[in-house]
Formats: sequence, C-alpha cells, structure tokens
Amino acid sequence: MSSDDKAQPRKRLSREERRRQLLDVAWQLVREEGTEALSLGRLAEQAGVTKPVVYDHFETRTGLLAALYQDYDARQSVMLAQALDGCEATLPGRAGVIAAAYVDCVMSQGREMPGVSAALAGSPELETLKRAYEQPFLDKCRAALGDFSPRGAIGAAGMRLLVGAAEALSQAAAAGELEAGQAKAELQAAIIAMVERQ
Repeated sequence: MSSDDKAQPRKRLSREERRRQLLDVAWQLVREEGTEALSLGRLAEQAGVTKPVVYDHFETRTGLLAALYQDYDARQSVMLAQALDGCEATLPGRAGVIAAAYVDCVMSQGREMPGVSAALAGSPELETLKRAYEQPFLDKCRAALGDFSPRGAIGAAGMRLLVGAAEALSQAAAAGELEAGQAKAELQAAIIAMVERQ
C-alpha cells in the first residue's frame, strides 16, 4: 500500500470552527426535515460527532435554537450595516435598503427561519431572548430613519410596526406567496409611511 492510499488524518476543528459546522448542519436539518426534527442527538448524528460534543456547545435544544437565532441575527445585522453604509441619505433610500436587507436575509435563510422563530416563541424565556436580539436591529433602523421623522425620533410602537411588517412580508416571500421585489417595495412603503406619521 503506497502512502497515497493511506487515509489522511482528519484535521481537528477549533471550537469556533466546530460550532460553525454544527450550526450549518442544524440549519440544513431544519431546512430538510423541519424544526421538530431538531434535537441535540439528531444534530450529533448528522454532524458525525458524539453527543457530548454537541452538548458542550449548546447544552439544551433551547440553547441550540437560541444559537440559530443569534446566528441569523448576526447575519442580518451585517447585511443591514453594509447596506446602510452605501445608501443615499433620503427617506426612500434608507427605507429601501432596510427593506431589501431584511427580505434578502430572510430569503437567504429560506424557510428555516420561520420554524426557528415559531419554536422560539413557544416559551417566555425564548421570546425574551428573541426580543433582545431584535433590539440592535431596531436601534440601527431608528438611527437611520430618525432624521426623517417630523418629531426627530421614532417611538417604540413605530419600530414594532416596522418589525411586524418586515417579518410578515419577508416570510410571505420566503414561502413563495409574494415575489421578493414586491415584498421589498411594500415594506419600503410601510417604513416610509410609518416614519412620516411619527
């Protein structure tokens, strides 16, 4: 047997690389089988690791769901920050990039995110966690849009309206009920109307 025929030793992943691998496999599992199929044991099996490895990273199914939401939120935050950096400083310009970033992020995650969100909404702790992850997004939007509000600030009700419309339209686009462009245009219009009413 030549040295080329020998199996190459597997590279040991760093803790961060292993966590990324586990999150990627978890997203795939949710995409293919739904959130109900997501358990730490099933994740270990799909990732080709032992259960203690998965438990070391997430401890509980709730911890895994929270990590998935955090992963999604971090991606959404990066997309929004990049979009706002290059946009024109007008209300339609900023509303348009917020709408596009939100819809694009949901679309890039496909149909997995609604299932994760639904699972998160199932318990008071997870709903609190979800709201905490939403706050930096809301703060960015408030800062980007505040200059265009007649009062100079956008209240909590307006920001909740933005999130509700963004979630509903994005998820409708992800489910194929709306075209992505239509969801973005409707969300942009809703954001503009909300800011002008403030």
